[in-house]
Amino acid sequence: MSDIKKITTPLTDEVIKDLKAGDRVLLSGYVYTARDAAHKRMLEDYEKTGKLPFDVKGQVIYYVGPTPPKPGQVIGSAGPTTAYRMDKYTPKLLELGLKGTIGKGWRGPEVKEALKKHKAVYFAAYGGTAALLSKHIKSSEIIAYEDLGPEAIRKLYFEDFPVIVANDMYGGDVFEEGQKIYRKIEIDP
Repeated sequence: MSDIKKITTPLTDEVIKDLKAGDRVLLSGYVYTARDAAHKRMLEDYEKTGKLPFDVKGQVIYYVGPTPPKPGQVIGSAGPTTAYRMDKYTPKLLELGLKGTIGKGWRGPEVKEALKKHKAVYFAAYGGTAALLSKHIKSSEIIAYEDLGPEAIRKLYFEDFPVIVANDMYGGDVFEEGQKIYRKIEIDP
């Protein structure tokens, strides 16, 4: 088991180069939220205006649609959304300078190639722990597309948010590696 790495946004090429699939990470700093509807609108707006609602260079997008906060909370439950639903949008955002995404589940081949090409990473967050994950979010502010409700783009501040590097810039993939290990155990107990 590797040591836990602590990193802070915005991410740089140097930070990305040090991350390998399977690394456990505590992520701090500002992170932006966006799901399907926000991704679609962002890229449509970019096609029309050449601008995004925030500068993606060095940033991380968390695929989440948080629940409303209860009194005294910064944010409600904030668990990861299935990442592959954003695969058709991700390569363009990586090309524009995005350095990381956070979700759950695997990514398609186009995203994995774009991660290598643009020196970026995909982090997997722990599914099923939405209420616990929200305790690592210290501020939340809607910055775009408020009409999308839970899918509005938010700027969050993370403090030691736990993730795993699922796909690194070298082609490493924890999901593929995990399957290989499982198959080896199954074949060769």
